[in-house]
Amino acid sequence: MSNLFRSKFKFKNRADPASMDLDRQAGFIEWGLRLFLGCTFIFSSWHKIVSPDQFATIVYGYAVFPHQIINVLAIVVPFVELVCGIALITGWLKRSGLLLINAMLVGFIFLISFNLIRGHEFDCGCFSLGETKGIWSSVWLLVRDLVMLGAGIYLFRLFDKKDRV
Repeated sequence: MSNLFRSKFKFKNRADPASMDLDRQAGFIEWGLRLFLGCTFIFSSWHKIVSPDQFATIVYGYAVFPHQIINVLAIVVPFVELVCGIALITGWLKRSGLLLINAMLVGFIFLISFNLIRGHEFDCGCFSLGETKGIWSSVWLLVRDLVMLGAGIYLFRLFDKKDRV
């Protein structure tokens, strides 16, 4: 085909990522990150909702919270995780859900770091109610939460830019 014909009709290969415009690529990245964070929080909330008593034991194991609020945390936090994950995936109140997810991630990072610094072994209770104790397990949790927080901050800045335009 001649260049004149191509420029007049502007044929593009839709399957080639290089031919996609930047807005469309950003849209795919946004959707992928929303799906990743939303599904992560929905999945992590499930076993906590089903077994709040076991999750309360895990929260108690952090040795940070007053005993009076542990049961309330064990009941409320999983439902907040579930609702925020659903909000992020569906796009309904996605900024609010993402803000709460980022706040929870900062809290999780603080708790894991605090327990690592003081040498306290604990079970995080993130995705299962089984044993995940150990220093390297805790370091992995910290790295994982930092990566998720980075994704959350990126998304929040992306949502902020879209709202200003």
